[in-house]
Amino acid sequence: MIPAISQVCSLASSFPEDIEDYSAGHCSAVELWLTKVETYLQHHELAELRDVFHRHQMQTPAASYQGGLFSPDDAARAEAWRLFQSRLNLCQELNVPVLIVAADGPAPRHADDILQLNLWLSQAAEVAAQKNVRLALEFQGRAPFCNNLATAAAIVEEVDHPSLGICLDLYQFYVGPSKFEDLKGLRPERLLHVQLSDMTGVPRELATDADRILPGEGDMAVAPLVDYLRAIDYRGCVSVEILNPRIWQIPPRQFGEIAITALRRVLGQASMDA
Repeated sequence: MIPAISQVCSLASSFPEDIEDYSAGHCSAVELWLTKVETYLQHHELAELRDVFHRHQMQTPAASYQGGLFSPDDAARAEAWRLFQSRLNLCQELNVPVLIVAADGPAPRHADDILQLNLWLSQAAEVAAQKNVRLALEFQGRAPFCNNLATAAAIVEEVDHPSLGICLDLYQFYVGPSKFEDLKGLRPERLLHVQLSDMTGVPRELATDADRILPGEGDMAVAPLVDYLRAIDYRGCVSVEILNPRIWQIPPRQFGEIAITALRRVLGQASMDA
């Protein structure tokens, strides 16, 4: 498994300083937050960005995230697809193999709506394949549809495209109706990315992103999920993803060192070279 930190954990910090600080804190892989990268590229060349990652020997195994691809509003969906194609180009240029896509569409009213969703997802996967990028569909625990692992896995199987798989965010798994039994319906080769966080002292019905803390420091079932990843010999990326404004105030170097240590601990990778 590749331990990583999502840039969203340091959303208030500037880029590429956060990359430099993560590297100094013994993190060697980062899940890119695309808005940060795009803001940087407004005033810098792509070659400068590549140099940042090269100088700090930083892997970029995944990027987050693309939403809006399944919007029922034609104009909003068209704009999302324009951005999606631009981001695929960026992922290709930076050799980022996985782009996370949010399952953020509305609840289907009849069977044709599900067919339309599958069609859009198939089209997105085909466009991504042309750029050598795979899409990881992330179910949203509070969404009206595709709010659990079982449904997301069923959709991915129905679409059945080699460039389409699943992003398993433990927070979304925890706050939605997913069950650990759902893992049995997920083919291991479909699991493209994993995001970990934790939470404590908050009823899951009231939980928000701001309640996220480091994995292994709360009440969520991190260990059973890690056991599952080991059982299927998962070798992809596992990133810390915390959208907590209090965490954003911690300097990236300090946070990076603490977070990567916590992540390696829950993954059973005690050594920095594991």
